[in-house]
Formats: sequence, C-alpha cells, structure tokens
Amino acid sequence: MMTGARFIDVDGIRTRYFEKGSGKTLALFHGSHFGTTDACDSALDWELNFDSLAQWFRVIAVDKLGQGHTDNPKRDEDYTMAAVVGHAAGFLRKMGLNEVHVVGHSRGGYLVTRLTLEHPELIGSCIIVDSGTLSPGPSKTEQIMAAAPKPRLSRESQRWVIEHYSYDGKHITDSLLDGAAEIAQLPKYQEAVKKMEEQGLKKSRFLPQLALEKEETLNWIMQGKLKTPTLVIWGYNDPTAALKRGQLLFELIAESTPDSEMHVLNRAGHFCYREQPEAFNHVIRGWVDR
Repeated sequence: MMTGARFIDVDGIRTRYFEKGSGKTLALFHGSHFGTTDACDSALDWELNFDSLAQWFRVIAVDKLGQGHTDNPKRDEDYTMAAVVGHAAGFLRKMGLNEVHVVGHSRGGYLVTRLTLEHPELIGSCIIVDSGTLSPGPSKTEQIMAAAPKPRLSRESQRWVIEHYSYDGKHITDSLLDGAAEIAQLPKYQEAVKKMEEQGLKKSRFLPQLALEKEETLNWIMQGKLKTPTLVIWGYNDPTAALKRGQLLFELIAESTPDSEMHVLNRAGHFCYREQPEAFNHVIRGWVDR
C-alpha cells in the first residue's frame, strides 16, 4: 500500500506524486489516459514495486495529467497526449530532476519515449513497458474492452477490465480497486469522462492527434534520434499489446539505439510489473545499476 501522497504545482496543475528512497532517480509513469471508461489508472498501479525499488533508488511515482488526483487539463485543446508529455516534462523540471530513469507502462511507455526524444537532457535512460500505444500494429484493446460489464467504472467493472488485461488476476489487490473506485467518483474525473465521451474530444482531438504523433515518434526512432539507453520490458502473455508488436518496436529501437535491451517476462500479461514484481524489479535494478 502506497502512502504519504505529496502535491506539487506544475504550471498551474496540482499534481499528486509519491516519493521514497535515495540514490539514482526512477520516475514511474502509469498507463491509460484521462476520461477513459475502462479503469482509473494512477500512481497506485506501482504499489507492488514501489517499496522494493526504493531500497535501491529514489523512486517517484506520479499521477499523469488528468488522472489519479492530478488536475485535468485547463483547456479543451489540451486533452491530448502532447499535453500529457508536456506536463511530465514540467514535473521533472519543477522537481529539479535530471539524469532520470523514466519508466512508462502502456500509454506511459509512449509518454517516456516522447519525453526522451523531446527532452534528452533530462533523461538517464528510457524504460518502456508493454506499450501498445507506441508499438507498431493494431490493438485488440477496443474489442476486448467492449464486453466490460456495466455500469462502467464501478468497482466490479474495473476489476473485470484489469483481469482481461492480465495473465491471471492474482495481482489485483483491494487497495488497487479501492483507489480506482475512489478516482472514478471524483468530480474532475467525471468531468473528463464527459468531455472525452459525451462532448467527443476523444474522437475529435485525442485519438487523431495521438495517431499523427505516434507515426512521427516511430519515424524519429527509425531516423536514429533516440540516442538515450533504452530498455523494453514485455509480458509474454499480454492479451492487448501482443508480444510480436513489442518485438517489432524493439527491432526499430535496436537498429538505431546501440545501448538497448529487451526483456520478456513469462506468465505475465499487460501489467507484467504487477504480475511478476520481483523479476521486473530485478531487471530494472540490473539495468539502472549498469
């Protein structure tokens, strides 16, 4: 259970984060995006890794823009992944951090890659975890999640969603579900759902811009612009971001980023870091120490 939440103002956005440990800095960025009706991801996603990693490093887990207990974007124009990346860069700067080892899961994996490409001076290494958002090829997420029970964002529905992202559901704790159910009830989260779904920002702005920026990001990688050491970690049994897409992504990275590695964790789905926390943490420790 992660406790001791802190808040910091990042360009007018009240931002929640958790911090523990000392040494080299790891910044953990969770997945998904604001206003989704699947499940409410937040910094709490890292609860099974946080304390163990903090034995070796200074670990900071942050709620991304519009997620967890971090404020929503101030303007409708900022309901974009570009704004999420900008907020993450602002957070690292406000915290006075550089040479940070950034770890991003799923949409957070796209975030840390884009952050590394745009602000290499802040980053020590880039660690991408099961990112269907970044990897080439189509996602199965929409089809799988279409069957989620209603009402969406109820505790039961969120449990179903996380189970269907996973190899098995053993990692799903009461503390994770309690946190997700609490976030779903926040007025600011309900406002984000309204903007993304009912007012159509997801289809008119968020997804089209993300598609363009993803193509640009992959082109930058192919052009050799990702100079920072990069680690890719994937769950062998990921039902949504299939392993072969992770391997395609790694081939693009490895071709132009000499200092790069890929690790695959068996008996692990999309939340490989939660499903195999010990193995995941040891991979991170070996990489960062090196």
